[in-house]
Amino acid sequence: MRGTSQASRDAVLREFEPVANAAGADAMTLGSQLFVVVDALDGSGSLRRALTDPARDADAKSVLVKQLFGGFDPRVVDAVTSFAGRRWSEEADLAVAVEDAGVEALLAAAQANGTLDTVEEELFAMQRILEGDRDLLVALSNRSASREVRLELLEGILKGRLDAVTRALLHRAVEKVRGQRLITTLKAYVQAAAARRGRLLASVVSAVELSAAQRTRLHSILSSAYGREVQLNVAVDPEVLGGIKVQVGTEVVDGTVLARLDEARRRLVS
Repeated sequence: MRGTSQASRDAVLREFEPVANAAGADAMTLGSQLFVVVDALDGSGSLRRALTDPARDADAKSVLVKQLFGGFDPRVVDAVTSFAGRRWSEEADLAVAVEDAGVEALLAAAQANGTLDTVEEELFAMQRILEGDRDLLVALSNRSASREVRLELLEGILKGRLDAVTRALLHRAVEKVRGQRLITTLKAYVQAAAARRGRLLASVVSAVELSAAQRTRLHSILSSAYGREVQLNVAVDPEVLGGIKVQVGTEVVDGTVLARLDEARRRLVS
């Protein structure tokens, strides 16, 4: 998503964020209902066209939203109406933006419950499990299998052990009908959780387990380099070349660069 659609998405999410934050635990309901809206958009080309047509009057779009989703929480209806009132480069971008609002609502509920850090850690752990088990990843991503079959397989893995928000997000990632890869979806969830905590996310893959001192040093290097608090998500992979791989956003930082950053930091404070 980019251009007009990105601007529309960002504008509505800025409006929705304080609403989700104020909802507290009720934000779980907001997220679930927003996902129902997304499924309706994904399942109906005529609905997508009606709500994204720039020639269609905003009031007419508002009436349509209320007709279809008027039984939902008024905060959800207001958010969807606001999304529909914006301009979109592609029809599908509207559903993506509403999906993002649903994710933010669930993360807001976790934040209200004091479990946001737990949710982030659990999502990252599941991401690493799937990256290391191709058969499981393929089974959970198999669109020829029904949602029910895929969710039953997921529940067999989770066994009810995770936070309610983590489970809801994992369910959503597995049952999504759009084309985004499951691993990509989980990475986006982890990044969204880190961003809500006001942190930049650094995904670290090391050839060996990092000690507490090494984690602290790496955290200090990256936080200094990027000028903001950095959340480290560390995984072990013996096949990593060079001993360590760090990815911050779309930027991959190798060990040599880390060494230079550390040297620069020490010179600045000396």
